[in-house]
Amino acid sequence: MFSLGSSHRYYLYGEPTDMRKSFDGLTGLVCSKLHLPLTTGQVFVFLNKRGDRVKLLHWEAGGFVLYYKRLEQGVLERPRLVGKAARISWPQLVMMVEGIRLEGLQKTIRYEGKKVG
Repeated sequence: MFSLGSSHRYYLYGEPTDMRKSFDGLTGLVCSKLHLPLTTGQVFVFLNKRGDRVKLLHWEAGGFVLYYKRLEQGVLERPRLVGKAARISWPQLVMMVEGIRLEGLQKTIRYEGKKVG
């Protein structure tokens, strides 16, 4: 079933991505550049250079799912990254896709439970 939500971990790939890449090309980027496991349920987010297209690569039971959005007007705001990828939250992804500016937003503190370790 197609489903994404706040229970997933999202990783934004830090470099502009050729949107002609499909499953094999994007999984190759994750393996060779990010060195992250592919089949543990994370969602990998890729933006093109102009910022008007986004692809999300997600492993679900039995195979990969690829989500693709092309904006007809405007661009997706790319968060500032340090390194080849950054973990982003579900709300950050939704705001980015919906065109809400991420810079200057303040998040109020929420209880997250006790951290182990």
